[in-house]
This record gives sequence, structure tokens and C-alpha cells, in this order.
Amino acid sequence: MSDELLKQHRDAIDSIDAQMLQLLNERAQHARTIGEIKGGGVVYRPEREAQVLTRIKQLNQGPLSDETAAKLFREIMSACLALERPLTIAFLGPEGTFSQAAAIKHFGHAATTQACASIDEAFRVVEARSADYVVAPVENSTEGAVGRTLDLMVNSPLSICGEVVLRIHHHLLLKGAERSSIKRVYSHAQSLAQCHEWLNKNLPADVERISVVSNAEAARLASLDPTSAAIAGDAAAERFGLVKLAENIEDEPNNTTRFLVLGYQQTTASGKDKTSLVISAPNRPGALHSLIEPLARHGVSMSKFESRPSRTGLWEYLFFVDVDGHVNDAKLVSAMDELRQTAAFVKVLGAYPAAVI
Repeated sequence: MSDELLKQHRDAIDSIDAQMLQLLNERAQHARTIGEIKGGGVVYRPEREAQVLTRIKQLNQGPLSDETAAKLFREIMSACLALERPLTIAFLGPEGTFSQAAAIKHFGHAATTQACASIDEAFRVVEARSADYVVAPVENSTEGAVGRTLDLMVNSPLSICGEVVLRIHHHLLLKGAERSSIKRVYSHAQSLAQCHEWLNKNLPADVERISVVSNAEAARLASLDPTSAAIAGDAAAERFGLVKLAENIEDEPNNTTRFLVLGYQQTTASGKDKTSLVISAPNRPGALHSLIEPLARHGVSMSKFESRPSRTGLWEYLFFVDVDGHVNDAKLVSAMDELRQTAAFVKVLGAYPAAVI
């Protein structure tokens, strides 16, 4: 009886698979036709994709989780988009970094990811139109802002058109030896900081901690020397054939990094958006209040306020601000008009859909 019951369910799955394949190809054909109608225009519309993923989560009745359903449809959209034109996404390399994981999470596996030696280089290849978009880390829930990304956005012609939120799990990786053999640990400076307490408790004090350009580079170095360990993620461990001596060693259990997607593109409102600004104030009493007051008075909710040295004068600062809403929303338009009258410098870094998954 059990074999007969299993066969019924398996036959049902086979039938559903056939229907799904037919429907997926019908969807792909519509996507290809849309590309032909556009006639070589912009193929990636982040606001449209955000609306689709939000709708899928609202329609989902399980047993798949909302996040799983959204991830599946992200890959479907990625494959359909590639029929119009495959996208190239620049990221901080080498292969196996969290930046690459963020790029794949946002654009799907059908996109081509291009590793760059630095965040600066990743910006430059997109500015030169050798790649379509750059995915760059901007802040971590434990260690705060990624200053280099903020600095580059001030003068870059690229605009933010999306964001990715990635849960970060760090592992202690080694080339098949014992923990007692470790003489040094490689990782990115932020990752070393994010695992500081774990390292203090679990490794001898004389183990050297060495900062390198990325976690993937740390894994590469560890793969060359059995006395060297790396702090990195799953992708780096798999790529360089390393063993996980300890998993999830981050000090903060909800360690999360936010990435921004930038390119030569302006987005329309999706229904749930953010706008990022960089502003500066004249060096006079009450100047900072004059930057915040128009936002509050017009009912604009501020989700981030970060200061950075302006690099143009001693003790002069730029303020990076994230607000809820699209830059073309009426209340934000009014607040921005007033900001431009009082601030010494205002630049809209981008308006974009808030991360869906």
C-alpha cells in the first residue's frame, strides 16, 4: 500500500513539474517579447522586481516560507532577464566574498559576476561601462559604516538603484590541520573585529591576526599554508577546499551587512522605497539642526545619519542620510527644496526599493 501511495505522489509531482516547465517557458517568452519592445533600452527595473517579489510573498500560502518563495522567483526573473541581455555585476573580489554572495542574492545566478581588486576598481569598471552595476558593502550591524564606499559615492556619477541585506556567518577555516597548529589568522579587518571576542576566548594570545583585502583572499592564503587559518564564509571555504574548524564564530548573532547596488539608472517609486542623500552644512552654530529640521517638519522619517570627514577642509564633515520614501514623493520634494536653501552641499545618491529578501 505504501509503494502505491508513494507512486501517486510522485506521479503528481511529475505532472506538476511538466506544467511548471510549460508555464516558465511561457513567462520567459513574455520577458523576451518585452525586451524586443524595449528595443535595447534598460532591461533591469529594480522597482518592478521589488513589486513582483512583494506580491509573491503576499500570495504565498506555504508550506514554502515567504523568503524561499521569493528566492525561487528571483532566480526565475534572473533567467528571464538573461534572455533580454545578461548583466555583468562588479564586486569586491576575489571569488567567494560576501560581496559576490550579495550580488548573486540580488541578481540571481544568471548574471555574470566580475571580481575586482578593490571597491574603487569595482566603481571604476561600472563608471567606464565595462560592467552594468556594482554591488558594494555600505554598513555592518556590528562594525558600522564602510567608509570607502561612502567616500566614493560623493563624486561618482553612479546612482543607488537597489539594496541587499545579507546575514553574515563567519567560520574559522583551515587546510585540514588541527586548531593547535594555527600560528596566524587572516581576514578582512571588519571580519576580524566582528569575531574579536571569539578569537580572544578560543585561540592563544600569540596567534597573529592579519588584515587582508577580503575574506576570500584570506581563504586563499590559508589554503597555501596549514599553519594559517582564515575567517570567511561558506563560498570561500568551498572554493579553496578548506575545513570548518568552527562555525558561526561572529560575536553578534544577528550580524548583517547591507550592500548597495549602483549604476547609471534612476528608478521610479515601487511603493516601499528609500532615498539616500549626502549633505553638508555651513560651519556655524545650529547648522546641523538646519539639516534635520526640514525633514522632521515635512514628516520624512530618517533611518540613518552618518558623518564622514569631507576631505576638503579641517574639521569639515559630510552627512550621509537615509530616509524612507522616494525622492519624488511630495513631502520629500518639499523637504529637499528647503534643504537646498540651507545646506552648503546636497546630492541625492539615489532613490531605490527597500530590500525585499
